[in-house]
Amino acid sequence: MNTDAIKVLQGRYCNSLTEYSRFVTREVAIGDVPMGGNNPIRIQSMTTTDTMDTKGTVEQSIRMVDAGCEYVRITAPSIKEAQNLAEIKKQLRLRGYNVPLVADIHFTPNAAEVAARIVEKVRVNPGNYADKKKFDQLEYTDLAYQAELERIYQKFAPLVKICKEYGTAMRIGTNHGSLSDRIMSRYGDTPQGMVESAMEFMRMCETLNYYNLVISMKSSNPQVMVQAYRLLVETMVAEGMNYPLHLGVTEAGDGEDGRIKSAVGIGTLLEDGLGDTVRVSLTEEPEAEAPVAIALVKRYVDRESKKGHGPWSMFHSQKSSPLTTHHSPYEYKRRLTYEANAFIGDHMVPRVVIDLSKENLKDPAVLNDAGYLYSPLLDKYNMAEQSVDFVYLADQLPSFTLPGNLKQVYNYNTWQKLAEKSNCHPLFTLNEYIDKCDRSSALNLVRVKYADIDSEEFASLPFDQSLVFVLETDALHGMADQRSFFFKMEELGLEVPVIIRRSYSLVSESSGEVHGPRSMAHGQEGTTSLQLYAATDLGALLVDGFGDGIWIDAPGIEAKVITSTAFGILQATRSRISKTEYISCPSCGRTLFDLMITTQMIRSRTSHLKGLKIGIMGCIVNGPGEMADADYGYVGSGTDKVTLYRGKEAVKKNISSNNALDELILIIKEDGNWVDQPELSLN
Repeated sequence: MNTDAIKVLQGRYCNSLTEYSRFVTREVAIGDVPMGGNNPIRIQSMTTTDTMDTKGTVEQSIRMVDAGCEYVRITAPSIKEAQNLAEIKKQLRLRGYNVPLVADIHFTPNAAEVAARIVEKVRVNPGNYADKKKFDQLEYTDLAYQAELERIYQKFAPLVKICKEYGTAMRIGTNHGSLSDRIMSRYGDTPQGMVESAMEFMRMCETLNYYNLVISMKSSNPQVMVQAYRLLVETMVAEGMNYPLHLGVTEAGDGEDGRIKSAVGIGTLLEDGLGDTVRVSLTEEPEAEAPVAIALVKRYVDRESKKGHGPWSMFHSQKSSPLTTHHSPYEYKRRLTYEANAFIGDHMVPRVVIDLSKENLKDPAVLNDAGYLYSPLLDKYNMAEQSVDFVYLADQLPSFTLPGNLKQVYNYNTWQKLAEKSNCHPLFTLNEYIDKCDRSSALNLVRVKYADIDSEEFASLPFDQSLVFVLETDALHGMADQRSFFFKMEELGLEVPVIIRRSYSLVSESSGEVHGPRSMAHGQEGTTSLQLYAATDLGALLVDGFGDGIWIDAPGIEAKVITSTAFGILQATRSRISKTEYISCPSCGRTLFDLMITTQMIRSRTSHLKGLKIGIMGCIVNGPGEMADADYGYVGSGTDKVTLYRGKEAVKKNISSNNALDELILIIKEDGNWVDQPELSLN
């Protein structure tokens, strides 16, 4: 190993890579609900009503607070909405709700200056507060760039002075989709650009001796979002800053997709102890967001109570062995492995394993939930887009013939007795694999844990390119435990493909932690918990390029939910695309059409376009920027008016919303990207 290339990651962006340790930030006063320091991780959301609709906004705010929101954000696109925040605040106080209010500002410094005198916090977007975005490539000398910063300072300083006078907090909220042309020209469309966009404003605040700041780095791409927050923390620490972090994946979408995508981004950072407040952005009613955020956060409350919690400084790390690795947490690079049996590892997409050993293996319809729909008439299987790659059958033998492209996994002793081993593969314990000579010539799966890697048994493993590890964990901080295994594999120079296996069998009523061999909550609560926790635990590894397959065990949860969750995690981490991706904003008072209805309408006619990314935005604020990550965009541009985008280019402007979806489909067809609803393939 080239030791000169080794990077010591310990403490660069978090306290510890091996155990849970919350990164402690400075405390910021926001009304009566302080954030940061040793305060709990706060929950918040944003209203979707017209801010001039005082009654509607008050009623929705109350529903949000009752659902668990500790801060309520309200859009203020102009001075009149900013002024009406006073009446909204008054009515809430009369109703007995003292929740701190946050004014959301884009483009309008004058509205921000009004709102800062009324509410407890203002949010400004550094990409559009004093800058612009027209996708122009600009050239700056260092002197010219500094002159631009001085211009921004002159526009921004009055707001800072008002916030200081009124005791108002401020969030400097960078959005990946609205980086200014100035930032894009100097840093590119990168996490570094996102960080510098915020840091410029943060430095201006400190020049003015204003420190009541909260920072966010949002993106619709969880991978970009995670990298940006990590780089932000490292940059802050280098400059002696430790401001609280507001976590969120913007435009996450709705339903299962929105929850999984949010958990991949937010959960990955929470796992490393980062985050002081959480907003889950769903294209649903805002009161539906708080329970999801609460479920994500509760796991770490439980970990703190079990581990103990002290007032550490921002530079203090919990005692643990430093980890050395070539891996960079600020850019994606998939771990290098060999390709086993021309099926798993190397450049192959991550594989999905599902356990059907406790199902009725006398009925071929049992495979429906794994993505293989049996046709009795044809005696064939219809293969769906989300069809698993391995079924684990343990010691059970099916009484029907399985599809030819579906691999079967049996416990070693059962596999050994099979008369026909074609497409069947053994699952060994570590000791079985060492002791037994009867192995598959094609593919051998071996169960391991991180603790095994330093054992004599591991050292005596017979390595060849039929070997695939199934990495398990029973650690409370399982993600870090499994991540340590990957770091150690790199240190040893081992290129064995790894299937990450996580088992979820308990949802603790008090903590939400999924852990231990007991029964999981049933129904929608259990389904949501599985989506959030599996997306966190597996997604946190996949976004860093770790893992050649995933295996989710969840007794009591339907196999079709597990299958859908597994593919949803791979989609959210962009590891394996199996469906259309929708970049859909959560709606706010700026929205110019019903986002929930529109999203469902677009989804109903385009959900079969595998691999296509479609952005659905209620207004222009982040539209074109987030659209740059999408193939096509549907953006509200006026009352009942929509502008359609191809990438970041507006191709049809201000067309009637009645015809907009038909026009979008026509553009997709003209580009040759349309396919008719497919017949399911027979196997």
